[in-house]
Amino acid sequence: MKVAIIAANGGLFDAYKVFNIATAAAATDAHVEIFFTFEGLNLIHKEGHKQLPLPAGREHFQEGFQKANVPPIADLVSMAQEMGVKFIACQMTMDVMSLEKEHFVDGIEVGGAVTFLTYAKDADVTLTF
Repeated sequence: MKVAIIAANGGLFDAYKVFNIATAAAATDAHVEIFFTFEGLNLIHKEGHKQLPLPAGREHFQEGFQKANVPPIADLVSMAQEMGVKFIACQMTMDVMSLEKEHFVDGIEVGGAVTFLTYAKDADVTLTF
């Protein structure tokens, strides 16, 4: 099975959605690629993914994540990569935001929409967060 995910938003809830689905799919031996664009790049930014914002009024969820032993995003990023999930950072967005590959976690690929679409065109599941 092929799973294609677009990560276009950069909050903590978005990160949990993206990496929860990606790791669950990878655990079932699916091939998973995530295309990170615009605010979604925060999810793989070396510093940004350590301090992702919660929606206003939802700060209490942080305690809930800890009580439920939900791993921090940094751990989920590593877990996804160890499971073979491919990360593609959007070149256009990086250019617009003056970001370089070195600003992101190791092991990512930088590519444009065509790079992702080539993979996603025959994906069994396509999701956007």
